[in-house]
Amino acid sequence: MTSTETFLRELFDKAVEVADPMRSLARFLPERPAGRVIVVGAGKASARMAEAVEAEWGPCEGLVITRYGYGRPCRGIEIVEAAHPVPDEKGLAATARMLDLLRTAGEDDFVLALISGGASALLVAPAEGVSLTEKQAVNAALLASGAPIDKMNTVRKHLSRVKGAQLAAAADPARMLSLLISDVPGDDPAFIGSGPTVGDASTPEDALAILKHWKIEIPPSVRAALSRPTGVLAPGDARLSRVENVIYAAPKQSLAAAAELAERAGYDARLLGDALEGEARDVARAQAEQALNIRASLGPGDRPVLLLSGGELTVTRRGNGVGGPNAEFCLALALALKGAPGIHAIACDTDGVDGAAEVAGAVIGPETLQAAATAGVDPQAALETNDAHRFFGAIGAQVVTGPTLTNVNDFRAIAIG
Repeated sequence: MTSTETFLRELFDKAVEVADPMRSLARFLPERPAGRVIVVGAGKASARMAEAVEAEWGPCEGLVITRYGYGRPCRGIEIVEAAHPVPDEKGLAATARMLDLLRTAGEDDFVLALISGGASALLVAPAEGVSLTEKQAVNAALLASGAPIDKMNTVRKHLSRVKGAQLAAAADPARMLSLLISDVPGDDPAFIGSGPTVGDASTPEDALAILKHWKIEIPPSVRAALSRPTGVLAPGDARLSRVENVIYAAPKQSLAAAAELAERAGYDARLLGDALEGEARDVARAQAEQALNIRASLGPGDRPVLLLSGGELTVTRRGNGVGGPNAEFCLALALALKGAPGIHAIACDTDGVDGAAEVAGAVIGPETLQAAATAGVDPQAALETNDAHRFFGAIGAQVVTGPTLTNVNDFRAIAIG
C-alpha cells in the first residue's frame, strides 16, 4: 500500500472501532432488572453484543446466534454459530430453541434482544409448508438479483415465523428491550435483520410483487405461503406494547469518526451520505466523475479532499466470479479513473465480509491498472464476470480483516490530492 492507502485503511479501522459493541453498547443498558432476565439475539455482531452485556450485568440466561467464526466467550449466554448469508440447519435448530425459550417468559420477566445485520439469515423459521431448502433457494436468488436490502427483507419476513416482530410476539407478555446495530440505508429498524422485534405494515402481496419484479422463480409452496395471511405483526399490534426498540450504533457515527480523523490529518472531509444504494458499478462511475472534477478544481495550497460515503450497494450477478459490492465498486472506480494521479480509494464492509467472501473489500490508486497489467489480469473482464475479489487478490490489493464483530454496513473513502 502507498502511504495514502495506508491512511485510508486507518480511517476504515476507526469506523469499525467506533461501532464495536464492547465500546458502545454499555451506556444504552439499563440497570439489570430484578427477577428473571432472558437475553436473545442474532446477527454478525450479536455474540460481541452478548459479551458486552455480560461485562456489565454478569452471567445471563439466553441464546444468541451468530455467523460461523464470529462467536465470543460468554459466561451464561449460549452462543450458536450458523451459516450466513444462506441459512442452514444449525440456524434452524437454534431458532426453534430460541422461540421455545421466549415462550417461557412471563409478565414479570425482562427480555433483552440483541439484533444486528445478518440476523435475516441466522434467524431461520420458514413459514408453514416451506422447507429449509426452498427458503435457501429463494434467499440465494434474492442475493444474486441486485434487489435492495429493504425489498429482500420484506420477502424474508413473509416467509418466516420469527421475523417481522414475530420474535417479540413469542416473548409476550414479558417486557422487551431490543438493542440494534443498523446496517440498512436509512436506519429503519423494521429492516435491520428483517425486524424480528419491529412491526411491519407490508403484506404477502407486497412480497409476491417484489419476487415478480426481480424475476425470482419460486416453488408452489412459497407461492402458497404468500397467498394467505402471514404471522408478520402490524406496528400497532397489542403484543408489541411492551417492546422498546433502540438503534444504538449506525453508519452515521462511524463515518463522522472517520471524517474527524481525516480533518485532523489535513483533509477537507465531505460526506456524500450514509445511506447510498444502487448498483456498485454505477455508483463508482458517478463518484469517479465527481473525484476527477474535484481534482481538476484543486489549486496550489488547497487541502486534499476526502469523499466519504456509506449505505449498501448491490451487485446484479452477471457472471460466476468471486466478488462483492465493495470490491466491485473499487474495480469499477479504478476503470473509470483510468490511473488518474492523486486519487486513491478504499471500499470495505464493516463486518469484514464483502458478499460471500472472507474479504472486507479493496484499495485502489493510480497504479492499480498498471499492477493488473503486470499481473496478467484483465480488469474489464473481471468486472463483467463479477470477479472483483479474485482480481484484487491477484494484485495484492485486498483488505482482509477477519471477523470485526460489528456491522454498520459499507464504508467508502476517496482521497483526492
